[in-house]
Formats: sequence, C-alpha cells, structure tokens
Amino acid sequence: MLKVRSLTALAIVFTGLQLTGSRSQAADPKPPKVNQLEPAVAATLKPYDKVTFHQKPNPLPAGAVTSDWPTFLGPTHNGVSPETKLLKKFPDGGPTVVWELAVGDGYASPSIRGEYLVYSHRVGDEVLVECLHPETGQQYWQHRYPTEYRDRYGYSSGPRASAVIDERFVYVLGVEGQFFALELTTGRILWQRNINQDFGVSQDFFGTVGTPLLVGDRLIVNVGGQAGPCVAAFDKLTGKAVWTAGKNNWGPSYASPLPATIHGQPRVFVLAGGDSDPPTGGLLCLDPRSGKVDFEFPWRSRKYESVNAMPPVIVGNRVMISATYRTGSALLEVQKDFSPKTVWTMSDREHNSDDDQLGIHWSMPAVKDGYLYAFDGRNEPDANMVCVDLSKGQVVWRTEPQWEHTVNLNGQEQKLQLSTLRGSLVQVDSRALCLGELGQLLWLDLNPQGYRELDRAHLFLARYTWAPPVISKGLVYISQNAPDPVTKTRERLICYDLRGK
Repeated sequence: MLKVRSLTALAIVFTGLQLTGSRSQAADPKPPKVNQLEPAVAATLKPYDKVTFHQKPNPLPAGAVTSDWPTFLGPTHNGVSPETKLLKKFPDGGPTVVWELAVGDGYASPSIRGEYLVYSHRVGDEVLVECLHPETGQQYWQHRYPTEYRDRYGYSSGPRASAVIDERFVYVLGVEGQFFALELTTGRILWQRNINQDFGVSQDFFGTVGTPLLVGDRLIVNVGGQAGPCVAAFDKLTGKAVWTAGKNNWGPSYASPLPATIHGQPRVFVLAGGDSDPPTGGLLCLDPRSGKVDFEFPWRSRKYESVNAMPPVIVGNRVMISATYRTGSALLEVQKDFSPKTVWTMSDREHNSDDDQLGIHWSMPAVKDGYLYAFDGRNEPDANMVCVDLSKGQVVWRTEPQWEHTVNLNGQEQKLQLSTLRGSLVQVDSRALCLGELGQLLWLDLNPQGYRELDRAHLFLARYTWAPPVISKGLVYISQNAPDPVTKTRERLICYDLRGK
C-alpha cells in the first residue's frame, strides 16, 4: 500500500513514474590528450615534513579480515567494512595516534589501495594530491594543480571528492571540475581535463562534490551541464566521454553515484540536482553499459538554496532517497520492467514537526536487518539519530545522543554538553563506528530496541567533521577539518590504531 504523509510528496510521487529512456551518444566537446607513459620505476618512500609520526600500530591479529578502501564509502560503496578483530574498547585517552598529516582546506576523505593512500587538500591557491604510505605517512609522490575556487557561503574552498583508485591509476575530481588520471606508482599524468569548462557547468552552491563511480572501464560522473548532460561516463584510460544521459536541467548534486544489481542486471543510481532556479533534480536509474535511463524520479526541495546530498540507499531491488530543506524521504521499488513503484514517502521534520518524519542532509545511513539508522536533520541543533522500519516507513525510535565533556579552556575548566549532531556511520566488526560532527568517536550497537552506546572516545573538538571514517587494515583515518579551540591543533588527517587482539 502506498503511504504518503504530505501533499508535496504526493505531487512528487505522481510526477515521477514515467519512463524516459533518455540518453545520447557522447559528443565530447573537448576530449583530453592522452600521454604515453613509458615504463618507469615506482616512486620510493621518503620522509615528509608535513607528517608527524607518533608510533607503530599494533600487529594485525591472527586471522583478522582486512580490506582496502579504494573510493568514497569503501569497498562496497555503502559504508560497510568487512574488517574484523578491531578494538572492543578504546584505550584511556582514546585510540592511539599512529601518524598525522598537517593539511589545508577541504572536506575529502582518503582512499586506500594496497600500500598507497591518496588524499587531496588545498594549501594557498594550489590543491595538493598526496600519495602516502597508509601505515607510516611517508610520501611516495605529490601532484599539485592551481585553483581559484571560493566558496559562496564561507565554507572551505578545498576539494570535496575522494580519489578513486584501481590497479594502475588514481582518478581525482577537483572542486572546480578538474579531472585527472594519475599513475598510482609514480604520480605521472595519464590525462587531464576540466569537465565544468568542457560541459558548461556553472559554479554550484558548494562546488563540484560527488566522487566519480568506477564501473569496469568507465568513470560515471553527475556532470550537470547547463545544457546537458546530467550524467556522463568517461573511458578511464582516455578520459573521453563514452555516453551521456539524463535531463538537461538536472544539475550536479552533492551525492556520489552508486552501483547496484537490480533483477540481476548492473545499474547505477544518481541523485542529481544542484544550483538551478526553479530548483530541479531527482533520482536516475541507468544502465552503466549504455547510459540508457530506466527512469527519472523527481525529488528535490522547491526552495532555491537547497541541496540533494545523501547518496541513495540500495537494498535489494529497492532504493531509498532523502533530503532536507522541507523535502523528506521516499522508498522506491524497481519493478521487473525497471519502472519505479513508490512504497512510501515521509516528510521532513522541517516541514512537519511530528516524530514520524525523516530528512537526512548528507551522511550515509546504515541498514541492518530491515531497519535503517541515520542522522535526521538539516542543521546542528535539530539533528537526531533515528531508527526507521524500512518496510513500513515508520520511525521506531528517535534520540539525541548527548554527554558531558570537561575541557580546560584558557586555564579554566569548563563542562560542555556534546552530541553526535549530524554524524557518520560505518558498519564494521558486528557494530557501528560513529564519528560525531565535532570529533567524537563512538562504538554503537544498532538495534530496533533502542540507542545503545558501547564506548566513546574524544578525538578533538572541531566543527565540520563531515567526512566519514575510513577503515583499512585495522587502522582508521579521520579528517579534522577545523582548528580545535582547546588543544589548538590545526586541520589534520589523522591515522589511529584500531587493531584488536
């Protein structure tokens, strides 16, 4: 039965059920030059003066399952890690710091493959693409490129998207649309282009954000050109557009494209919608092989200054999308003919103050045993953690995790009331690792009976902790994106030891 909890949602439901099949053969306006890379010796490790090494991590426990984290949201693209034998409890004072990198501006998270970690940040008028050893922080190579970006709302002017790493190359997308393929072992440029310039993309509210999705030999990007395309696939070895697809007026969102297998077929879901007046956007389901669009489902706030930022949540043949700015959430079931059927919708609490509402701003929810766990709310003060029954579209419980924390600020002891606010979740080792927006790390037991905190550690006290934790080989990587007023530490990428016994 269709359950609709707002007239706005009802209007969206009935305008979103058409099949479009919209795609086109790629007409690449400016294919990049491909450099011929002759065989070369891999870069060797060297000390890096921006890295402070603290101590070696514990050895990996016998029988521990480990994995790479080669792209945003990890190896399975949904914030779920297969790693095992991690710490059950944090040591006194929090997890041990292995190393830290002093960084500039940005909100990106690192990506890791094998012995390579790649991380982008901005220093002055340059973006630095760092390639480091994940366990020591020593440097392999660094790639720099100029940037003139200035955030329209005073936030960081650094990169947002994570790198994508395959066996040979690393793919980097900058905040102004700079797109690079770099050789992983040397940092040499295979190809480079600027998709914003090439496809006529104007500066969005917060710049180019979504991480490209690598499917086979193609990089799929929510381009969002003013005159199209909405989505494009680029050959990973040439950088040339292979196909383009989608509505011309659906601009780039802040949510990364995600892969899925629907009715046994490969599909990609893109939640589009950027700076447009009137605001437009929504969910696209498309075939990554051809770019053929199965359906476009409008889902976007009617408010001009609004964003689609949460990646789609894919469970079997169903997909859940959510947004704040008086938008809400919807669960769609993809039918065998690849048309969408609306299972339920929920209003945003900004639109309706009832408890049975859901509007997720940007963080990826966790799904476990038919229940969804997420941080509901657009702003820091109205953020809550919720458990939602996915089959019914009903909130099971809602809470605001809070605790008291004592700090010494300018020689005076002060007690602070802290919260996770709009946190991030990673499911790992039969639990959830939660990173609060102000720099607190928690182990949680996710269950429909109620909120249960297993342990908590204070890492730092700094705003804009928006990148989710990255876990690889028993180590966790956290981005501190603002100064800590208590300890006076500046922006850092920090590697912590999470290896158990």
